[in-house]
Amino acid sequence: MSNHSPTHSQETASLSHINQKGEANMVDVTDKAMTSRTATAEGKISMSPATLKLITQGDNKKGDVFSVARIAGIQAAKKCSDLIPLCHPLMLTKVKVDFEIDTENSQVKVTSLCKLTGQTGVEMEALTAVSITCLTLFDMCKAADPFMEIHGIKVLTKEGGKSGGWEAKKDNS
Repeated sequence: MSNHSPTHSQETASLSHINQKGEANMVDVTDKAMTSRTATAEGKISMSPATLKLITQGDNKKGDVFSVARIAGIQAAKKCSDLIPLCHPLMLTKVKVDFEIDTENSQVKVTSLCKLTGQTGVEMEALTAVSITCLTLFDMCKAADPFMEIHGIKVLTKEGGKSGGWEAKKDNS
């Protein structure tokens, strides 16, 4: 696995979901090899220290915030093709959502892992899991803190398929 982000030229070389006429197009993966594919993603939700304390101590009136958000993220990954029009429906074999409490920055870091053996990657599923997990955290805490901010949603790693793997550059935020 290479340790870099795609370069600008790689990002703009071609848009696989646009056909030669410029129309939206679902990519044909019929002839792609079935390979093990994995992706991880992360996102963060910043909140007031009081709200972070409320949810880490389990005192939110809506219940176990982290359990509900984790289930929402897993469900979202499984429904990705229903939410994003040109995503392929996938038979995910693993979806994992984890939380890291960052009291110093008063935020929760959400990470996801999606995995399957198939003909297309799972980056969108990993991103969807993180996004919906963060949105669920927001929903469950908005009465206590309507000024929370969701940020930093990105793919961390991608493995498998013809293009192999890559890892995003590390940042310290």
